[in-house]
Amino acid sequence: MDVATNRVLTVPNAISAARLVMVPVFAVLLARRQDVAALVVLAVSGASDWLDGVLARRLGQVSRLGQLLDPVADRLFIVVTIIALAWRDVVPVWLVVVLLARDAALGVVQLVVMRGGWAPLPVHLAGKTGTLMLLYAFPLLLLAQILGSAPQVVTTTVAGLGWAAALWGVGLYWTSGVFYLVQARRLLGSTA
Repeated sequence: MDVATNRVLTVPNAISAARLVMVPVFAVLLARRQDVAALVVLAVSGASDWLDGVLARRLGQVSRLGQLLDPVADRLFIVVTIIALAWRDVVPVWLVVVLLARDAALGVVQLVVMRGGWAPLPVHLAGKTGTLMLLYAFPLLLLAQILGSAPQVVTTTVAGLGWAAALWGVGLYWTSGVFYLVQARRLLGSTA
C-alpha cells in the first residue's frame, strides 16, 4: 500500500488540477453546442482520472492533496456533466436526481464523520468503478447524439453501450454509497 505524503507539486496532482479546470470548459462548450469539442474534453477528463491514479502509484507520488483533489474533481465533473447533458436532453432528469441524491447524502455523511474528528472515509473500489463507468458512459451518450444522422445500427450500438455503462455506474455508485454509510455507522457507533 502506498503511503500518502504531504507533497503538493506532483504530476498526478497537476493532472487532477487540470481536470478541475476542464469542468467549466466542458460546460461552456456543451452550452455553445460545440459537441465534438465537448466530447473531446469529456473523454480526456475520463482518461485523466485513470491516468492520475496510475501515475501516483507508479511514480511514488501518492499525496494527501491528491487523495482529496481526485475525488473532488470526479464529483464536480460528474455533477456538471450530468446536469449539462440533461439540459441538452442527452440524458433524462431521473438520472440527474439519482446521482445527485447519492452525492448529497454522502456529502452529509462525510461532514458528520469529519466533524467527529475522523478523516474522510476511504474511497471504496465499488465507488471507483462506478465513477469509471459513469465517466465512460457520458462520452458515449454524447457521441450517440452527435452521430444522430449516422446509420441507426451505429447510433443504437453507441447509445446501448453508453446506457449499459451508465446503469452499471449508477448501480455501483449506490452500492458504494451503502458501503460508505455502513463504514460511517460503524465509525460513529464506536464512540457511542
